[in-house]
This record gives sequence, structure tokens and C-alpha cells, in this order.
Amino acid sequence: MSLGGGYMLSSREGRQIPAIGIGITAKATGENTRDAYSLFEYAVPGGVNGPPPHVHTREDESFICLAGTLEVMLGGETFVLGTGDYLLLPRDVVHTFRNPFDDEARVISVVSPAGLEAYYQALADLPPGPRDISVLQAIMADFGIELRLPAGSPS
Repeated sequence: MSLGGGYMLSSREGRQIPAIGIGITAKATGENTRDAYSLFEYAVPGGVNGPPPHVHTREDESFICLAGTLEVMLGGETFVLGTGDYLLLPRDVVHTFRNPFDDEARVISVVSPAGLEAYYQALADLPPGPRDISVLQAIMADFGIELRLPAGSPS
């Protein structure tokens, strides 16, 4: 629905981006916000891990839990977000998330400035099958994201 230049999207409506093994719905992108921010709705099924530990060097993220429970590792601390909880994930701080619980977690993520949608799309455009870590790291580098695997992890 258009609202004089704005628009309304219902839950789970928007552009679906099949990128990192979770449901990513782009609700607002740089195209809509004059590059100020991007807004995503993540659906993280129970028992699913999000991306590996990584650092954004260009943008800050915020998570607001809409439903379920999400575990977020941020700068060496673990936070468990429940419905209504908010967490700021500042740039240059290593983080990841997972849903070790039974129920789906739904999270709104606000990313500022905009641009993470292009990163997700670049990942979604990769051919299906096993991922070559060097290809992933090159894509991440293009978007100012650094992989931070724990010491001793296979690369």
C-alpha cells in the first residue's frame, strides 16, 4: 500500500533474499531511504545457526526480537533476546547469532547506513552447492565485512 511516497508492508512481506540459510525479507533498502538505512525481517528457524562470526566495518546493526528467542554473541558476550528485546551491534565488533531453541525467532534488523541488501543479494546469486570460503571472503571484503572464525576452525 502506498502512503504518499511511503508504503506499508505486512509481516513477512517484502523482497525475499535467500542468502545465509535463514529467511531474509528486505522491508526497506537504501533505494527507499536515501541510503540512510536498510531494514530486514529475519525468520530464524529453531535449531538454525546464522552466519559465522564476523565484523562489519561500515555499518551498525540493531536487532529487535518480534517473536521467539534468539541467542546473539557480541564481542565475547552472549545475549538471549526475547520478544520486545533490543540489541545494538556496533560496527567493528565481532558478532553472530543462532536459534538453539525449538520455535522460530523473528527479528527486525535495522542496518545503518544502507547497503547490506547488496551483500545479501551477492551471496544469494552464488551457484547452489558447497561454498568456497575464499569466494565468500572476497564477497565479504567487497562489502567491508571480515570473517572472524575462532582459532583452530577449518577455513
